[in-house]
Amino acid sequence: MTNPYHVDSEVGRLRQVIVHRPGLALRRLTPSNVHGFLFDDIMWVDRAQAEHDRFTGVMRERGIEVFELTDLLTDVLEDDRGRDWVMERVATADYLGPYLVEPVRRFLCALDAGDLATHLMGGLTRGELTESGGGLRLQMLGPWDFILPPLPNQLFTRDTSCWIYNGVTVNEMAMPARRREAIHMEAIYRFHPRFADAGFPYWFGADGVDHLPASLEGGDVVVIGNGAVAVGMGERTSPQGVEILARRLFSRGAARTVVAVELPMRRAFMHLDTIMTMVERDAFLVYPEVADSVRSWILRPDGDGEVEVTAASTLFTALADALDLNEVRVLTTGGDHLEQVREQWDDGNNVLSLEPGVVVAYDRNVDTNAKLRKAGIEVIEISGSELGRGRGGPRCMSCPILREAA
Repeated sequence: MTNPYHVDSEVGRLRQVIVHRPGLALRRLTPSNVHGFLFDDIMWVDRAQAEHDRFTGVMRERGIEVFELTDLLTDVLEDDRGRDWVMERVATADYLGPYLVEPVRRFLCALDAGDLATHLMGGLTRGELTESGGGLRLQMLGPWDFILPPLPNQLFTRDTSCWIYNGVTVNEMAMPARRREAIHMEAIYRFHPRFADAGFPYWFGADGVDHLPASLEGGDVVVIGNGAVAVGMGERTSPQGVEILARRLFSRGAARTVVAVELPMRRAFMHLDTIMTMVERDAFLVYPEVADSVRSWILRPDGDGEVEVTAASTLFTALADALDLNEVRVLTTGGDHLEQVREQWDDGNNVLSLEPGVVVAYDRNVDTNAKLRKAGIEVIEISGSELGRGRGGPRCMSCPILREAA
C-alpha cells in the first residue's frame, strides 16, 4: 500500500485530521487534582463538547475529513492483537503494582471495545474496579482515587503525534501526566486498518525505547514547507529531541532544514505554537514580546551523515531563508501590550489554517482576529470559553494527517 498520509505545510489545504472530543477524562477533573493534570481550571464539559462540535463542524463544512480518536481506538480494541498490545503496555506491575495487574486486566478486558477506549482515556477509579484483593496500593486507595489516571490532555491531539512531510512522530511526552497518551496513538498507527499497512516512516518514537530526557511534542513542530521544519525548545521539547528528529529527517531526505527555536521555560509559552503559527505561505502570526527576542539555530545535513548547527541572526531571517523568500510577513498579536499578553494567554496565536489565508481562531481574541482580517486573512471564529481553560487553541486540538503543500 502506498503511503497516503503526508503533511507538506502548515497552510496548504487541510484534507484529513484527527481530533478528540471532550469526554470522561475532563469530567474527572476537580479543583484539587486539576493542576496535577496540567490544567488551570475545571471545564463545564457539556459546553466544551458543544464548542468542540462547532470546531469540527467548521472543518467538515470545508470538506475536511475528521476522524475521532475514540472511534479509531475503539476499532483497534475490537481486534485481539490491538487489545493485547495496549494491555501489555497499560496494565503493568511497574505502573499498577504487581497485585493489581490481573484484576485490572480482567476488568478492562471484560469491557466492550467502546467502553474500554473510554476508560483508557477517561481513567479508572478504585470504586469502579469490581474486584477486591490484596496488595499495598489497593488498600491505600479510597473509592474515588485513580488506579488508572485519566488523560484529559489527549484533547490536544497535536502534541502526542505529528506528521512531518511523509512520516510521523509518536512523541515522548515531557510531563508524566501525558505519557500514556502515546500508547493510544502508536496502537492506532500499528493496528488500525487505515494505517497498519500504509508503510510510512516514524521520525521519532514508536520504537520501544525510552528516549527521555529527549522529548518532543507536536505543539513545538511547525512544518513550514519547502523541505523545512521549525521546532521549539522549551518546557516540553528538549534540544536532544530536536537533534534526534533532525538526524532522522535528514537521513531519509525528508527535510533539508530544521530551524530550532529557544522558548522561555514558562507555562504561558509551553509550545512554539503558543507564540507563533503560520497563516499564509509567507506570513506568521507571532507574539512579539517573545518571538522578537528568542535565540534560534539552523540545522542542516553536513554531507557526512551528521547535523551542522549554525546560529541564526534572527528567527525571521532563518524562516525566510528556509522558505527561499526575501522576507516573511510578521503579523503580531493584537491590541496594546496588556491586551497582547491577555490574548496570547487565551491562545490568540494558536490558530489552525484550513487552507492558505483561512484560519480557525477563538472568538475571544478580538484584537488579534481583527488584525488578521486587516491583513487579508479569513478568520472563522469558534467559542473557546471552556475549551480555552485547557491552555490550547484550534491548532492544539488537531492532528493533521493529510495536508497539501502551500
